[in-house]
This record gives sequence, C-alpha cells and structure tokens, in this order.
Amino acid sequence: MSTTNPIELQKHLSGVDYPASRQDLVEHARSDGASEEILQALENMPDRTYDGPNAVSQAASKS
Repeated sequence: MSTTNPIELQKHLSGVDYPASRQDLVEHARSDGASEEILQALENMPDRTYDGPNAVSQAASKS
C-alpha cells in the first residue's frame, strides 16, 4: 500500500479540470514537478475518469 502524502498529491494536482482521466492527472503532476513516488501512485490507479480530488486521493491511497 502506498504511503503517498495526500496533501502533497493534491498540491501537484492543483488546477486540474475535473473530470480528468488517469493520464491527464499523471501528465499534470509531471509538468508540476511531482516526485517519482507521486507519479507512481497516480500511474497505479485504475484507468478511469476521476470526478474530483477526493476520488483521486482515495484511488491513490489504494494503489
């Protein structure tokens, strides 16, 4: 189970237009300078559309 800090995760996703795909989230975080740990957590989430920050945090914590 990931120990990704949800506050750090959301910091790198600030400004994302929801709903967003997993790939959109990964690309946004990468362009924002997210750590490899954050990118890995996002890439390990199910490939679906996320409707907001809470859904992303929930999925990332399970990945």
